[in-house]
Amino acid sequence: MTDLQAKICELYKLTAELEDMYPRRHFTPDGHMVGSIGEVIAAEEYGLKLFEASHPVHDARVLPVDSDGRLVQIKATQGDSVAISDCPDFLIVLKIFKDGSFEEVYNGPGAPAWEVCGKKQKTGQRRIAVSTLRRLNDEVGPDDKIARVRA
Repeated sequence: MTDLQAKICELYKLTAELEDMYPRRHFTPDGHMVGSIGEVIAAEEYGLKLFEASHPVHDARVLPVDSDGRLVQIKATQGDSVAISDCPDFLIVLKIFKDGSFEEVYNGPGAPAWEVCGKKQKTGQRRIAVSTLRRLNDEVGPDDKIARVRA
């Protein structure tokens, strides 16, 4: 277990303890926290250089800088869908689990995912189901994926 995975596991253990202490209250990490967790996992697993938080469209660039310089949007979820606001060059979607592990749901060009997203919501975002992303991921060739640097 990596240090990052251990910290994520601790975080979920604390939320479970709070939920035991305060029944009928939910302390599940969500929103910015899950997004940030996904971004740091992706940075470590795929060798990405993260941009500052709230950078438009893309969250990171593939390292080393002298590589093809692919720009990547990273999305993370604990649920059944994610929302995106723009069509990224490349998209990595991770499903985060309470034990600190994750599943790569989608890794490939952003256009195929963008093309099948739902209608734009009031927030300006378009939702796409994890199940749809898994199906799309099966169609992505190895040259169109961001290579993992950690086994």
